[in-house]
Amino acid sequence: MSMFFNLLTAINNPEQEASVSQLETITNTVQQLAGNNGVQTSQMQTIVSTIGHFIRPVMQQQQRIGGSNHLANLISQVSAGGMGASAIQSLIPSQLQTQIVQIASQKTGLDTNIIQTMLPSLLPTVMGFFKMGTSTSGQNGVNPLLSSFLDADRDGDCDLGDVLKFSNRFLNPS
Repeated sequence: MSMFFNLLTAINNPEQEASVSQLETITNTVQQLAGNNGVQTSQMQTIVSTIGHFIRPVMQQQQRIGGSNHLANLISQVSAGGMGASAIQSLIPSQLQTQIVQIASQKTGLDTNIIQTMLPSLLPTVMGFFKMGTSTSGQNGVNPLLSSFLDADRDGDCDLGDVLKFSNRFLNPS
């Protein structure tokens, strides 16, 4: 849950790109993907958690290889969605995408084709969470959202499915 608190802190920090409208865009996109594919909210949270579990080591490796600026650029490209498959492939190779689909299918009971269909839209959306921690000054400073995700020593500290769940609760209190 610490990552969600970092997300809220970023929203309240004028030095970071995060805003409530960005968070709404991310959660609405995920809800729309779920609705269009007949996926329940809990299943979507499991898919997002699975994505996070698999991409964290890949992102850690990208940071080790190319540095923080390299990783930040990849996240920007993927979250923008404009680069399409090439940006996604540079961050998340097709073999890893296949593993994500298979594990998410096992955990949710959904057909692999449904998850495979959603993945090209879902991956940039998930990367949008990390983009929200970017500095507004244009300088490549520390991104606390990305740092908390990469540095977490337990999956529970950086579970993206939980971030999605708490984001929905934050945006739609009942």
